[in-house]
Amino acid sequence: MNHSRKQRLKPLLDTVPPGFVVDTPWLTARGIDPKSIHDYVARGWLERLVRGVYRRPTPQGAPSDEAFWAILLLSLQRLMNYPVHLGGESALDLAGHTHYLHLGGTPRVHFYGDVPSWLKRLPTPTEIVVRRRTLFGDNPLGTEGFDVGDSALIHAWHWPIRASSPERAILEALDELPRHASFDNLDMVFEGLISLRPRRLTALLRDCRSVKVRRLFFVFADRHDHPWREHVDASAVDFGSGPRALVEGGRFHPDYRISVPETLIPAEPRATDDDA
Repeated sequence: MNHSRKQRLKPLLDTVPPGFVVDTPWLTARGIDPKSIHDYVARGWLERLVRGVYRRPTPQGAPSDEAFWAILLLSLQRLMNYPVHLGGESALDLAGHTHYLHLGGTPRVHFYGDVPSWLKRLPTPTEIVVRRRTLFGDNPLGTEGFDVGDSALIHAWHWPIRASSPERAILEALDELPRHASFDNLDMVFEGLISLRPRRLTALLRDCRSVKVRRLFFVFADRHDHPWREHVDASAVDFGSGPRALVEGGRFHPDYRISVPETLIPAEPRATDDDA
């Protein structure tokens, strides 16, 4: 290998942690031409995953299934600078609020934002569900850095993963209803959301672009009535106008005028002798 290729190799090895992923545009932007990429693969300094996508090998082999999605997301966020974060159900799981059961199916992780086209071609041990950032647009409000997993590959570089806070994640999860999420699952999640931050919730609800999500949030919030509920300023939230049909065969919530399963309709107060 000639001297110029060696000069370009060292910055690559200094920048890309073992196990992490980069693509051809990232490599060529750093002066590594296709011939050099081929040479690095032949010498074992890079491993080709699919066409145009490469991983820096690790002495212990491929990352575990549990670590791979996090390493992939960190590669997109920290190396290739894609505007993408972990969100929805997956961010709630990361924060310890729920562990979703995928009975007999492939585990899923939810990426929110812009991703490269090769992501759908990449064989992964988990199903990567990609959602556009339509709920909040480019507003990063409610995304934070989280430590993730027990993988030494991740911890060695001290890179927190960018993910939705529980306040933002629950709104992203509600946006999945009714086709891609379960009312029963989210009802159980809400039961455990006892320490949400009301000021952040109010700000997120004000900036949320979905009337459906705003109404559903208050359906669940009123149902569970956690201490933070009284501090969420509903007057700052635009609920839109008119009823919203969401669930076939459901009932319209008396306060928020959106159709939900019968189990989420508040019970009518019992009549007493004083009412007679």
